[in-house]
Amino acid sequence: MPGRTVAVIVVFGSINIDLIGQAPTLMRPGETVLGTSLEFSPGGKGGNQALAASRAGAEVKMVGCVGGDDFATRALALLSEAEIDLSGVRRMDRHTGTALIIVDDAGENMITVLPGANSRLTAAALEQAGIAEGDYLLLQLETPMEGVLGAAALARENGAKVVLNLAPFMDFDLALLDNVDVLVVNETELAGVLKMLDAPKLDETEAVVWLSEKFGNIVVATLGSRGAIAAADGTVTTVPSLKIKPVDTVGAGDTFVGYLAAGLAEGNELSPAMKRASVAAGLACLTPGAQPSIPERAAVEDRLAAGENSTAK
Repeated sequence: MPGRTVAVIVVFGSINIDLIGQAPTLMRPGETVLGTSLEFSPGGKGGNQALAASRAGAEVKMVGCVGGDDFATRALALLSEAEIDLSGVRRMDRHTGTALIIVDDAGENMITVLPGANSRLTAAALEQAGIAEGDYLLLQLETPMEGVLGAAALARENGAKVVLNLAPFMDFDLALLDNVDVLVVNETELAGVLKMLDAPKLDETEAVVWLSEKFGNIVVATLGSRGAIAAADGTVTTVPSLKIKPVDTVGAGDTFVGYLAAGLAEGNELSPAMKRASVAAGLACLTPGAQPSIPERAAVEDRLAAGENSTAK
């Protein structure tokens, strides 16, 4: 867009509605269990990360697919409330992506995800929505791989930066990593990509450095209660996690990714961007649900002002 000076975060990814049922116990095959409550909550990794980036203060455009059903309105509710640009969201003749979640009294869960309209997302949607030089494209793996590959290539062609959250982890086309500027993984995803690459035996620090050097990008690994670690241009950066007692960790990873992308798009260095993202992810663990738990930036800044430390070496 001519004359634009603010980097936009374009999120290309899934949009879901989560149906969350509470029951005393999880059912066994062929068994019916009477539950106690049902909640509807907007979700999908794309939608979650878009909302996190928006609450972090970024200008955000969402590119995705929903159905022509009533669930679409529920799935987009918080994104619309946050004034995220939804002009890139297409309506499809499939049901809106749906996650069926049963949680028992012990906190264990069973989840079935029905992708629905998400399975129709292609790179053509990004081409139509537009992405400009200096923008950031944020990707995950909850939509078809062909579209993710095409979107990354299109972003690079247009001079945008590409941030890939390698979640949920699955075997993927390794050519994707050639078009990624920032790779974000958790411990499981880090181990998975190292296995696919037939990497030597490495500890976490060595692993992020090895990946960063191999693909010439920034690699960030989130380590739960141990914070996060990153490698970029031979420099290793670590940040701690918040010292909290988690209520619900659902959405914490997406909160980290959205806040990290927002910080980088804002022009922050990696260390402060990671620090803010880590605090935001910690605060997200204090409230149930995915999107409802994502903190506003003011709450994150208040916690940062209380003194959270990071180290770089």
